[in-house]
Amino acid sequence: MVFSILTSAVITSGERIVCMYFRLLDRWDERRGQRSAAGKKRVELNLRRDLAFPEAESVTTLAEFGAIAARAVEDSSSFYRLDDEVAATSWEGGWISFPSRVFTETSENNTVWAKVTEARSSDHALVVFHHWNATSRNPQLARFFAWHGLTVVEIAMPYHLERNRPGSTHADYMLSANLGLTIRSVRQAVLDGRQLIAILQLRGYKKLSVLGISLGSWVAGLIAAHDPTVTKAALFLSAGSLADMVWTGSATRHIRASFEGEIDLHELRRAWAPISLDNYVDKLARPSLELQLLLAKRDRVVLPALSESLISKLDRSGARSRVTRVNCGHYSLNLPPYIIKAGLDTARFLS
Repeated sequence: MVFSILTSAVITSGERIVCMYFRLLDRWDERRGQRSAAGKKRVELNLRRDLAFPEAESVTTLAEFGAIAARAVEDSSSFYRLDDEVAATSWEGGWISFPSRVFTETSENNTVWAKVTEARSSDHALVVFHHWNATSRNPQLARFFAWHGLTVVEIAMPYHLERNRPGSTHADYMLSANLGLTIRSVRQAVLDGRQLIAILQLRGYKKLSVLGISLGSWVAGLIAAHDPTVTKAALFLSAGSLADMVWTGSATRHIRASFEGEIDLHELRRAWAPISLDNYVDKLARPSLELQLLLAKRDRVVLPALSESLISKLDRSGARSRVTRVNCGHYSLNLPPYIIKAGLDTARFLS
């Protein structure tokens, strides 16, 4: 009787400690999210068809924009095509740079930069795509995977790091209520990544993998879907519909506010169809591609339900995928023990 009471007390105490820990973890994530929201402002909805689809006819309505977007999905091989010519490339002192195939009004954004952390002996290169609004690369991640035998190449996505738009407080040209600009930026990131993969192939790397984090996972996924040279893709904190992520996520509340009364979720899904992984599940299910998806069960930026929806669609399509679920939030994935589990699981997957 006494033993039973003591056991029950210990279990109850343990449950309370666990609950308290997760409350603290959630608060930590919320504070990180509030800091990341600083400087983000509501702007007006803008179609800018000319940026997304420069060769298409003029459009004046969301319906017309959505129709052009649908055609881009149907012919996505052309939309994300990289021509055979390799750009003039500089590879010096552990840095790769080359001109982007997409010309923009921001001169700094027109040159692509990537940091290389080489493994001692490897024919396997891993291209890493960072999260939205990243202000630095991740040397710990690079050294970890290099120690596991992969040469790590950390690319700067459009309007980030060396490509930052002067005077901007965050990468507002990468993801915003400007529908056409967002599509152009994601497409630019995909073409830049494919160009980098071609450069690595010429350098002698025989195995090419990609790893994307949050918004970077959409870019990595789009590349994996359209570039047959990629054999493995690790997608951290990803989902299928970019429109749904922006509509529901805590980090994009200012963009959602810009949409209020101007566009509904169905219209946004149609407009951003070319940059949503949901529309390329069959391509991600090709036999030569292996996928790893990592989701955070307490995520408020990319809601777990959205990630699970993509996983279900991949399963139904017969994709070769494995899933890692960690009980943390979007930002707290960077904390131990979660980042340790993520790193070890991904190292095993890539190796």
